[in-house]
Amino acid sequence: MASPGGSSLFVVDDPLFDEHRARGYHPERPERLLAARHALEALRGRGVSIETLAARDATADEIARVHHGAYVEHLERHEGLFAALDDDTYLGPRSLAAAYRAAGGAVALVDALLDAPASGKVGVALVRPPGHHARPERGMGFCLLNNVAIAAAHARARGLGRVAIVDWDVHHGNGTQDAFYADPTVLFVSIHQYPFYPGTGGTSELGDGEGRGFTVNVPLSPTGTNRTYASAFDRVVLPVLEQYRPELVLVSAGFDAHARDPLAGMTLSAEGFRAMAKGVKAIADESAFGRVGVVLEGGYDLEGIESSLLATIEALVGLPGPESVEHAPEAPLAARHETELAHIERTLAPFWKT
Repeated sequence: MASPGGSSLFVVDDPLFDEHRARGYHPERPERLLAARHALEALRGRGVSIETLAARDATADEIARVHHGAYVEHLERHEGLFAALDDDTYLGPRSLAAAYRAAGGAVALVDALLDAPASGKVGVALVRPPGHHARPERGMGFCLLNNVAIAAAHARARGLGRVAIVDWDVHHGNGTQDAFYADPTVLFVSIHQYPFYPGTGGTSELGDGEGRGFTVNVPLSPTGTNRTYASAFDRVVLPVLEQYRPELVLVSAGFDAHARDPLAGMTLSAEGFRAMAKGVKAIADESAFGRVGVVLEGGYDLEGIESSLLATIEALVGLPGPESVEHAPEAPLAARHETELAHIERTLAPFWKT
């Protein structure tokens, strides 16, 4: 891995992402990207070399690997208009254009990671609208096209045999799960608040057919802490990833499990995301030439987004955290979270050693 003084990072960003706007206030708003961009400026200040990748529109074939044609046609009938797919999910005049660019930007990030001449490359796609709730046949949960699923399907089309998606958004990535539920070539691992929107992601949802066992859900009750998530990673997420030996790791990086987030009930700090990113990078270094692609999902507190994304990327490029961080003693793992993790381990025992 590159030394901190010579760390590099691929970044996908595009002004079009700012043009996805609701008619009035909506928590999924352009200011979220301003917070993410502030994190990148801080990285530049710490000597990280940022290589900006040109985002492009996803092609019809790339989208069709995940989404049904009838759904895409439904979206296109609303192009240029204010509309709503449901009570949560809006379309503005430029939303569909932004969605095509976001999906294509995630694909461009995968291409850059796979084509990079050196190992240890990591990247982040600062895309809007987010994607992980977009199911093959419909959008929902603020999401129009499933950026990370389209990116994973593209990696498969380029010849990779094992792609892992780690989703740490506080909401279950139901659309991504649906896209690969019967597919053993894409491992989907989600850690999320449960029960919670969208109502899926129970432990028993394990995949179907040849894909059984390759959907791994880690549902946790509210008020999970950094320690809760670290325990879940140590006991479930990382052992499963290590056995799977992915050739590429994609992260559905929502930051709404942060304690400041107004839409959820977890209590992580930026250090919790740093620890998860370190674990993901260790797995990628073992089997994927260090290749990790981070695709932005949710997160609705601006300070929470900025600090958590900064900590995530610092971990991925090998930068230490700031010395000023105070490491308050963590409370022991809550009894209910211990019970939940033990149940998850038992459920996964026929498929993975946890």
